[in-house]
Amino acid sequence: MRECVLVDGVRSANARAHKEKGWFRNVRPEIVMMKVYDELFKRNPKVKPEDIEAVFCGTANQTGMQNDIARIAWLAGGYPEEVATNGIQQQCCSGMAATEHAAHAIMCGDGDIYIASGVEDMQKVPMMFGMDIGPKILERYSMEEIPMGATAEKVADLWKVDRKDMETMAYWSNKKAAEARDAGKFKDEIVPIEGEKEDGTKFMVESDQWIRDDVSMEQMATMKSPFKEGGVVTAAVSSPLTAGACALLLMSREKADELGLDYHIKFIGGAMAGCDPTVMGVGPIYAAQKLLKRYGLTAKDIGVWELNEAFGSQSLAVIRELGIAQNAPFNNVNVWGGALALGHPLGESGARIIVTLNSIMKTDFKDAKYGVAMLCGGFGNANASLWEKVD
Repeated sequence: MRECVLVDGVRSANARAHKEKGWFRNVRPEIVMMKVYDELFKRNPKVKPEDIEAVFCGTANQTGMQNDIARIAWLAGGYPEEVATNGIQQQCCSGMAATEHAAHAIMCGDGDIYIASGVEDMQKVPMMFGMDIGPKILERYSMEEIPMGATAEKVADLWKVDRKDMETMAYWSNKKAAEARDAGKFKDEIVPIEGEKEDGTKFMVESDQWIRDDVSMEQMATMKSPFKEGGVVTAAVSSPLTAGACALLLMSREKADELGLDYHIKFIGGAMAGCDPTVMGVGPIYAAQKLLKRYGLTAKDIGVWELNEAFGSQSLAVIRELGIAQNAPFNNVNVWGGALALGHPLGESGARIIVTLNSIMKTDFKDAKYGVAMLCGGFGNANASLWEKVD
């Protein structure tokens, strides 16, 4: 088996998915994806578009503007028709699944250079848009328990996650994201893309829109749950609707060395897991456990964790169940903030957390041998991937 290394990874800023306030409200998702590809080639001039074996692109809702966006975004960018594309769908795990498929192809010798990417615009293609859930699944599960907010409330109840603990996590997620932004830590991974302010003024979007600089524990305590009467899951402890795109340049180690390219981490392996869709958020527990067992590791062996914060309840359930920590602030989990602050553009997030993991392991955690990125997905999907520092 050949080694697969991560040569580079870039993303757009994450913008609000809002028709009046979103910075990318008038930018189509394939254009955002195209701009990310452009930057990836600009930063890596030794790699030509025609050198790419294939492009794997994850998207949760492949309909409307996102119908076969893997192909559409590549062609819209003026890139070679001869390069194959493959749309990957695993709900929120789609971007990570795209990365794993590309890495596996490299390790098996199917090609030397691949792009793995993810994109989602939750304003233009909302959740459940165009979806027709068949009656058979409704015979097995109650439709009232399938929506994301309902699953988060159920996880909070079953895993005994306290509301204040969730709010503390959201507070630190925003604080750490703001600190990382202000210190310029995201600068190397974010591609400036033209967007619009609320008043219509054009500007280059270079930072994530959702980060709350004025996050307040007192204000969060007054909020009510939109998902359940007397519930504990509020908007403050839920990942917001977001638009964004991300891409990774993956390569066989031999090819990267031949081209004289730098890299810091290599792909070791991934693990997908399924769980009860009515508690879909705890899926990373099972994916991470499977992953660690497969490679003879424990949670203590992992230097850095990137967990997509779909909701505060599921994030805390996962972190606690894996024995990583109990409450925020965390020492080695989402050290630059998570999706409660940065946003969660469904199909993009699985790729984004790998890019951020790479950034953190190159800077703040240079001595960490292993890093894990993991996330849950709608209908009970989960995924986790293991990365190792290259000596």
